[in-house]
Amino acid sequence: MEKPALLKTAARPAPLATRRCATTHAISNPTLVDIEKRWEGMPPQEQAELWMQLRDRMKTNWSELTLAEKKASYWIAFGPHGPRALPPPGETKKILLYTLAGVGASFVLFYGIRQFARPPPKTMSREWQEKTNEYLKEQKVEPITGFAAEGYKGKGMIQSK
Repeated sequence: MEKPALLKTAARPAPLATRRCATTHAISNPTLVDIEKRWEGMPPQEQAELWMQLRDRMKTNWSELTLAEKKASYWIAFGPHGPRALPPPGETKKILLYTLAGVGASFVLFYGIRQFARPPPKTMSREWQEKTNEYLKEQKVEPITGFAAEGYKGKGMIQSK
């Protein structure tokens, strides 16, 4: 059994000309009044619908837009909401305090570990490093620019205080 022709046309989307006619009228002022204060509290679906209506209105001649539509369009596009929202009051102080607490905890952890660490190895003593320098001179290591060179004045292997 075939569906009546009336039902077939009802399921089709409206022609483009009909849609454009619906967007050529101005959006009501009560919808746009105090949009700056109401925007964050509006449901996302309502925000999207309002933005689509304004976008469709902006596709026409801009001289036909009302002042309220122009202001609302600008505020929705560039206003301080969403990712451009101002940080909440006290956020800088909170970040500073948490950062200082993290740095303080790292210092406590560092010095706590140093307290329980083994002593430095015997090769880190100044005497060991001086003897290493003498040995390298005896073996004539790096005779052109290093330890065995004439007039060498570098520290060599000495790194301890």
